[in-house]
Amino acid sequence: MKQSTLSEVKDAVTRRATMLVIGVIALQLLFIASFVGALHEPRLKDAAFGVVAPGALTEQTVSRLNELPGSPLDARALPDEETARKQIVNREIDGALVVRPVGTTDTLLVASGSGRTLSVALGTLTATLEEAQGRSLRTVDVAPSSRHDFNSLSSFYVVVGWCVGAYLCASILAISAGARPANPTRAATRLGTMTLVALVGGLGGALIAGPILGALPGSVWALWGLGALIIFAVGATTLALQELFGVMGIGLAILLIVIAGNPSAGGALPPPMLPPFWNAIGPALPPGAGTWAARSISYFDGNDMTPSLLVLSAWAVGGVLVAMIAAVRRQRRDSEAGPGATDHAAAGG
Repeated sequence: MKQSTLSEVKDAVTRRATMLVIGVIALQLLFIASFVGALHEPRLKDAAFGVVAPGALTEQTVSRLNELPGSPLDARALPDEETARKQIVNREIDGALVVRPVGTTDTLLVASGSGRTLSVALGTLTATLEEAQGRSLRTVDVAPSSRHDFNSLSSFYVVVGWCVGAYLCASILAISAGARPANPTRAATRLGTMTLVALVGGLGGALIAGPILGALPGSVWALWGLGALIIFAVGATTLALQELFGVMGIGLAILLIVIAGNPSAGGALPPPMLPPFWNAIGPALPPGAGTWAARSISYFDGNDMTPSLLVLSAWAVGGVLVAMIAAVRRQRRDSEAGPGATDHAAAGG
């Protein structure tokens, strides 16, 4: 008997497929909202900024900078130029103004390795203020980015590549057997495979961004280690989410890593130029932690990397624990329910 058109439509578009399509549309709109919301109107907000000036002029300058409309700078007094340079290299401040007691030309210290957009914004703001005071400005780049690293974005791009490869690989491992729920052995095998993927992918990314293209001048070994940690952290997190939520867990991984993580990572816009919400969540997510660490390796002698490495390690360890605990609990539950329940769970994914 020939099926009606309505029956054929119902057979072709299942309820599960409909829900997945709705989920994809939601991710699509969230992607647009997150990237446009985070990046459409960059402005400085509480950028850590040092001031070196003679005598009473120090506090006067600090107060003037901190009282600027919109609070673009978080200014603090520093004893001398050497201290300012050291704090910039240590990633404690984003820039510094050195007021010269003789003459009418002051010095702005910046670090384009943190992001050229930030250096330019600090330069534009400071030059405007200096001009209003009848003074001129000389800019010194304390930690310049590579001439092959346009706008200091290569560190962000390589981290994004590591993250994308990680959740795609983890997704393939999770659904390659029809998204069957993992038992402890299968979960451990998938995590072990992610370890190998992390080592290979981390090395490949470090070699391409480093010696092959010359975009990132830092230690290849350090970048390799960072890349391996990023890949494993994102991959383990994706496997854990898939264990908990099935195929929808892959969508949650995309929501976490791409939609929330990428615009807040400080790549296109360094943290002081992001809206408060994105600035707050960026360091706690793998893309943000990875981008900060990659720039530290490349331009700041590895300074101030510990918090980022701890964040990535937490994601890695958390992903492993959740994936393994979920697999053990599922095996125990299926053993108590009997073989029929196990077969049904495997068929349902």
